[in-house]
Amino acid sequence: MYAIIATGGKQYKVSEGDIIKVEKLGVAEGETVRFDQVLAVNDGTMKIGTPTVSGVTVTATVVREGKEKKVLVVKYKSKKGERKKNGHRQLFTMVKIDKIND
Repeated sequence: MYAIIATGGKQYKVSEGDIIKVEKLGVAEGETVRFDQVLAVNDGTMKIGTPTVSGVTVTATVVREGKEKKVLVVKYKSKKGERKKNGHRQLFTMVKIDKIND
């Protein structure tokens, strides 16, 4: 059994017991999170929502929050002497999927 959920502007395929990284949720470690935007559920038969499947939620426990590795962005224009270096670290929340409630 698996479900496709939407959070943080992205879609994730999850099953019970999966550990995934999602955009930062701002929830303390060890707390429970409920995802209401379930786009599809497959439990032998596929149920696709319009846009979400009604009555289905996914519950998860927050494992930890953190930052990804630094991504360097370098801009360079030839013959102009223009160079710019910038770095970015994306914040994430790691969650463990506990149950798909249908």
